Amino acid sequence: MGFSTDAIHAGQSPDLTTGAVMTPIYMTSTYAQEELGKHKGYEYGRTHNLTRAALEKNVATLEKCDYGIAFSSGLSAIHSLMMLLKSGDHVIVTDNVYGGTYRLFELIMKDFGLEFSWVDTSELQNIEKALQPNTKMVFVETPTNPMLTISDIKLIANFCKEKKLISVVDNTFMSPYFQRPIELGSDISVHSSTKYLNGHSDVIGGIVLTDKEKIYERLKYIQNAVGAVPSPFDSWLTLRATKTLAVRMERHSKNAEQIAKYLSTHKKIKKVFYPGLEDHPQHEIAKRQMSGFGGMISIDLGDIEKAKSFVTKVKIFTLAESLGGVESLICHPVSMTHGSVPKEKREKFGLTDSLVRLSVGIEDVDDLLSDIENAMS
Repeated sequence: MGFSTDAIHAGQSPDLTTGAVMTPIYMTSTYAQEELGKHKGYEYGRTHNLTRAALEKNVATLEKCDYGIAFSSGLSAIHSLMMLLKSGDHVIVTDNVYGGTYRLFELIMKDFGLEFSWVDTSELQNIEKALQPNTKMVFVETPTNPMLTISDIKLIANFCKEKKLISVVDNTFMSPYFQRPIELGSDISVHSSTKYLNGHSDVIGGIVLTDKEKIYERLKYIQNAVGAVPSPFDSWLTLRATKTLAVRMERHSKNAEQIAKYLSTHKKIKKVFYPGLEDHPQHEIAKRQMSGFGGMISIDLGDIEKAKSFVTKVKIFTLAESLGGVESLICHPVSMTHGSVPKEKREKFGLTDSLVRLSVGIEDVDDLLSDIENAMS
């Protein structure tokens, strides 16, 4: 089926009891059993929930893989991936990841004996150099947050297969509509479903996708054992949102491309980061592995005071953390999403105090352009 058809129908069918077209919200913590050891396949709400299962099937279908495992947040989803490893194992990670991922790995998981190397994964040779005898996983975020650096998923996945490593891609910025890492050879794709999958800034969630049965079985066990599952209502809201994912992503990307081109010629902006611009260093890789360039743009205004002024003078863009909602947001990563990343590490990959991140929404683009121009002047 086509993407939009799958988005609307995959994992969902009319309710057998009532014929309800929409998947019901199964708000139950437990299930009745007929007698000892005899039930309908459902025992406890943390382990089984039909609304959550529908969401998992839906997103797995969109990612063109067999299995989805939903979690209560993007970070709990990423945390579950670390539970595939053991004390003493080593992970190679993209240096410019979401600040929460950095915090989880560096300030929490290291205490449990995991080791991490932070490298620029846009160049395979950096991954090769970081390889150690105890390396077990390569965790790539592409495009990165907020520098929008692109890594070659297929190239890295092939390297991981050769070295018998687990390959993971954080696909949050692109969604399955524009990028499908598992089709490109990655073992695992992970999302903060809070962002584009839900797209309405009203749910916190995460999901892991894979076509590897052993990885799925282990993650399903972890999901149940740890219990960081989304509520049935949150699952239903996200399932409702994926129905419009295709049309939303098209509008996000169309608006962002127009805004990025406008910003790239603006005299008051030092630099624009957007993979759809021809001068982006990985533009050709982006064209090869993505079917669109997404709704995220970062701009360097060259001066912290200019950045502070700009983020407070826009009217349609809302100063807030997060991204991927239908409404446009603006963020100052150094003081907001990436505050946990040390200054020397931030500066190494180009995250300056004067950088601002735009999550371009689906409003009328002329209004967004006027808002930016008014704030600039």
